[in-house]
This record gives sequence, C-alpha cells and structure tokens, in this order.
Amino acid sequence: MARPPAVRSTETVVLHTLVSRAIRLILAMATGVLIARTLQPEGRGVYAVIATAAGAAIVVGHLSVEKSQIAWWSDRSRHQALVTNGLVLGLVLGAVSALGALALAAAGGAPGGFALWALALAVVPLGAAAINLDGILTLRSRMEFVNRTILLAALAQCLPLLFLAAIGQVTVASVIICWAISTALPFVRGLRGLRPSPRHWDRALVRCQLALSAKYHVGWVALYFLVSIDILLLNALDSAAAVGIYTVAVTVMALARIPGETITQVVLPQQAGGHVSDASQVTARALRINLFVSSALVGLLAAASPWLIPLVYGPSFAGSVAPLLALAPGTIALMVVRPLEQYLVRLDRPITMTAIAVSALTVNVLLNLVMIPRWGAVGAAVASTVAYVLMAFLEIVRFTRSTGLPVRELIPGTADLRSVLRPLTARRAVGTAARTARAGRPG
Repeated sequence: MARPPAVRSTETVVLHTLVSRAIRLILAMATGVLIARTLQPEGRGVYAVIATAAGAAIVVGHLSVEKSQIAWWSDRSRHQALVTNGLVLGLVLGAVSALGALALAAAGGAPGGFALWALALAVVPLGAAAINLDGILTLRSRMEFVNRTILLAALAQCLPLLFLAAIGQVTVASVIICWAISTALPFVRGLRGLRPSPRHWDRALVRCQLALSAKYHVGWVALYFLVSIDILLLNALDSAAAVGIYTVAVTVMALARIPGETITQVVLPQQAGGHVSDASQVTARALRINLFVSSALVGLLAAASPWLIPLVYGPSFAGSVAPLLALAPGTIALMVVRPLEQYLVRLDRPITMTAIAVSALTVNVLLNLVMIPRWGAVGAAVASTVAYVLMAFLEIVRFTRSTGLPVRELIPGTADLRSVLRPLTARRAVGTAARTARAGRPG
C-alpha cells in the first residue's frame, strides 16, 4: 500500500534539513578545532564564557515570544501581525537585556576585556529578533530558507577564521568578531525572507503575546541555563582552562543532537497547527525516532572519543574524554525533552512547565556547587546529566498523563527504524535506477 504523500513529504524535509545541518556541523567542528588548537584550553574557555553569556542575554531578551507565535498560529488573520510584532519585540527586549548583561559584566570584571563583552552583547538585539523571525519561517514550513540561513551563518564564522589562521592572526578578539557576524546574519536573512511591514504592528496582540509569553519565559530561561550554567559555574569555581576542556566534550556530544533537533524542528508545524490528538501522535513518533537515533550516535561517539578527541583537538584536550562519557546519558535525555516541550506549550499549562524546568535547574546548580570543586569538568558533566534525566522523566510523566498514551508508545520499535532508513534507501534506489537507465542508452 502506498504511503500518504504527507508522510513522504515530511521524511524528505527531515532528510534535507539533516543534510544541511550535517554540513553546518562540519563547519562548526572545523571552527571549533581551529579555535582549540590556536587558543588552547584557556583561550577557548574565555571565548566560551563570553559567547555563553551573550547567548544567555539573547534568550532572556527574546522573552519566549515564539511560544505566543505557536499559540496564535492557528488564526491565519494574525500571521502578518505576528511577523512584525516578533521583529519589534525582539529588538526592543533584546536591547534591554544586552544593557543589563553589560552592566553585570562590568561589575564582574569582564574576563577577556570589557571591549569584547560590549562587542558580543551589541548583537544581542539582532539575535533575539532572529529567533522570533526564524520561528515564523519554521511555522510557515520554509525549511529550505531556514537551512540556507544556518549554512550561511556557519560559513560567516568559519571562513574568516580559516583565513586568519592562515596568516597567524587568530585571537580571542577575532573569534568573538566572527561569532558576532554569524549571530547577526540570521536577522538579516529573516528580514529578507519575511519582509515585515510597520502597518501590521498590532498593539493589542502585543499585549496578549507578552502576557502569554511571560508565563513561559521563566521556564524557558531555566531550560537555557540548565544546559549552559555549568560553563559559567566552572569558570567561577575552577578556571577558564577547565571550561575549554569541558566545552570540547559538549561540542562533540552536540554531534549526536543534530538529527533529533532536525526532526523536532520539522514536526513543529504539525504540533502547532493540527488537532491536539493528532499533535500528540506526532510528538510520540518524533520522540521515539529521536530516542533511537540519538542513542545510536551517542554510543558511537562515546566509543570513539578516547582516540577521536586527542587526534582532532590535540593532546592538550585529552581530558575532555571523561566529561564526554559523563554527558552521554544526559544528551539522550535532552533529545526526549525537545519534542515534548513543543507539544506541552499547546496545553497552556505554563506554571507546570516552569516548575519542571526550575526544578531541574536547581538540582543542576546545587550539584555543580558540590561537584565542581572536587572533580572539575567531570563533576559539571555528571551534574548536568542528572538534571537532564530528571527533566526528561518529569516531562514524560506530564505528557503521558495529559494524552492518555501509555509509556510503551514512547519506546522505539522496528517501524521507527524502517522510517529512519526509508528515505536513505529510497534515494539509493532512485540513484541506481538512474545509473541503469543511463547505461542502457545507445551511445
């Protein structure tokens, strides 16, 4: 029996998105290796602290506006207003967040220099607005445009650094400049792709968006800090060099998250626009596939890490292997959280979601405060894994109770394996048929 075109279309989009993200990942890995080998652990750690803090300012400043975009997307009459509102809110709230972060950096001594912090934080408003614009593009299923933007942003960071490496001019400052350019580029692309107009500004809708988004924002900020606070705490309780060692482990583990992130992004329109019962089935299937693919990749990377990390990053980063192994279970847990979080937004229970995220963050911080002074980067990794697993467990309980689906519906099966392999085998069959046809043509 022929499969429904919608399913086939979704799988094709997933495959295309996965390929683009794989290319982006290769570029990011090349950038990361270059930074590690030229700046060594301490320099890489300073860069990681500044970039993490700027990223946190972006997350705080965008006020979870994309949650309100999901909530109101079913009303087509509000689509244009959501675009313009997302742009303006991102710029204004991002600017406020950037100023606050700059004040905190000045008070805390601004490791690396105040000028670098000012440069990194200057692009925070653009980054906050880009999140909102990217959310609209995803809701419109314009994944090809989003994928091209991702690749261009990666190239904007990687290519200048390669040139600077060739002339021996890679410094913490030049790395921050390239990061800032790559962060600003999605904003420019978002403006081009959506062309927001001031006449679509809807003040009444803005009030509704802020009221709704604010309910989710504490939880979303807690979720962001859940996966990034360890870097800031490790810098404060240990050293920048320890941060450099730890961030290599985080970067390598991020390889296993790419397929899951791709699937999560592609199914968002179905989760946001379909009937709630259909959205729950889509969420369960995305979770099963994420769990299957992420587990396989995490296991592969963990097995290869003892020789892979010293070979790629250099002997000075051999200490990254132990934190990577400690992060492995937590990485799998994070891939469970992402599709669940998108579905739970539709239930309009922000207090529950916030409580889950804040609980996991609290556990993470407390464990980091105990473990980092004793075990350094490995302690930070163990603390993160425990917190990630806790959050995944709590969200699974919330999801199964709200949908009535049994837990066995979230366990991958052979059908999920076939759905992962089908697009690859189909492309191989098409390629074989095409070569056969060409070979049979008369010369």
